[in-house]
Amino acid sequence: MEREAMEFDAVIVGGGPSGLSAAIRLKQINPGLNVCLIDKGSEIGAHILSGAIMDPRALNELIPDWQAKEAPLNTPVSEDRFMFLTADGSFSVSQSALPACFKNHGNYVISLGQFCRWLGQQAESLGVEIYPGFAGADILFGEHGEVLGVITGDMGIGRDGQPTDAFQPGMELRAKYTLFAEGCRGHLGKRLEAKYGLRRGMDPQVYGLGIKELWEVPAERHQPGLAVHTAGWPLDSATYGGSFMYHYGENLVAVGFVIGLGYTNTYLSPFEEFQRYKTHPEIRKTLEGGRRISYGARALTAGGLQALPKLAFPGGVLIGDDAGFLNASRIKGSHAAIKSGMMAAEAVAEALAAGRQGDELNAYGEKFRASWLFDELHKARNFKPLMSKGLWLGSLLFGIDQQLFRGKAPWTLHLSADHPKLKRASDCRPIDYPKPDGKLTFDRLSSVFLSNTNHEENQPCHIQMKNPAAAIDTNLALYDAPAQRYCPAGVYEIVRDEAGQPRLQINAQNCLHCKTCDIKDPTQNIVWITPQGSEGPIYQAM
Repeated sequence: MEREAMEFDAVIVGGGPSGLSAAIRLKQINPGLNVCLIDKGSEIGAHILSGAIMDPRALNELIPDWQAKEAPLNTPVSEDRFMFLTADGSFSVSQSALPACFKNHGNYVISLGQFCRWLGQQAESLGVEIYPGFAGADILFGEHGEVLGVITGDMGIGRDGQPTDAFQPGMELRAKYTLFAEGCRGHLGKRLEAKYGLRRGMDPQVYGLGIKELWEVPAERHQPGLAVHTAGWPLDSATYGGSFMYHYGENLVAVGFVIGLGYTNTYLSPFEEFQRYKTHPEIRKTLEGGRRISYGARALTAGGLQALPKLAFPGGVLIGDDAGFLNASRIKGSHAAIKSGMMAAEAVAEALAAGRQGDELNAYGEKFRASWLFDELHKARNFKPLMSKGLWLGSLLFGIDQQLFRGKAPWTLHLSADHPKLKRASDCRPIDYPKPDGKLTFDRLSSVFLSNTNHEENQPCHIQMKNPAAAIDTNLALYDAPAQRYCPAGVYEIVRDEAGQPRLQINAQNCLHCKTCDIKDPTQNIVWITPQGSEGPIYQAM
């Protein structure tokens, strides 16, 4: 197939904080560079979801006058609270006993989607060419195996895989260097890690699933800048997870739940655990009488320093959560994403100034190892390994690691992958989740409706099975089809014909692009790829 081609100095795949920051930094260094950024969302910020509390450290470096430029960081954190929940009560941790990583003085409660829209405006004002609605569907390779750019997705392909009357081929976006900023479990980043062996010698990445709702609450229950975190109930002490509740804006409360995808009980449903969490008296008292206005979900990387892959390969780099820069102990990744984008951009600009292209940007890794971001991640490197020992023992050991050793203990603990940890149904106890009340707790489909998710039905399914038979023969037979429960959008459903024979039905139009299925499937049989066009959720203030 012949495709149109465009040539750039740098192509950036993904319009999150890392990709946009890289674009801005490139143009700051050399305004003459030809920089292109594509994003699969219908607009910048449409697919962005995070808690979020932002540490402005990296933003101060990237755009020192961000306040004068009216960056949407309007609610400084006014108070931190950390609670352990039990089934019928709670107890708070004093500020003096909290490790520094859990404190948020000087940080801001934000909508990361709104922040990325603002970053996009800054990038465009510098001359960056931004094309929302164009997914990076494939990678261009040179004759020596180097990355030459990406191909955007074809449009107008029917469900049968054949072109329709509306067919438009994707474009080749060629670049001297390509920066991959797709976010957690990027489907191109995953391929690049395999092709170049970027994980050789590294720990496997581990993940969490974050589910979030945005609420408008009565004014008397709103405390601007209050940041509440909890651990414990409704999860058992062996299952990693916790919640956040952030007050900001005009009576807005962002409430969410993160569950580590290394959980073992195949009957566990992250969505249902989140709904159950909201019924706790400490949480109910804030939300009751309020109105839920948005919903979304996204997987996040949590492995930290020892799970970072090699960052550079011939012709390109991984940045942001495509590499895994999130600091799980701080529940923060946006500042790390910005800093990683900046460092990668500086390495690219130096190489272009020297007349190079298509080689391996080792300077990016060197800049990272000399940065404050490396120091921050090094101090937090044992968080996930320690928390895998259970809530109470893990919390105690991590407290000792941070308070006694200041994160500088002379050992590094290691990680194991999430998907093999899921137990067979015969070894698990089913969980009885209460029915939603439609006021405080809700079902999946009404939740997906609030995400403004849409996919054209006449297109190839963007959720692929390596072995379709395994969905029934293995996943249903051994694990009682866990995708029915771990998917926060109701994409996977077991239906039976008149004879009672089961089959897997994939409701791809519901997909939130969270990537949980690609991560948690016990046989690693599910492969998530980009759908056509600008489809998926359209988050307004997430």
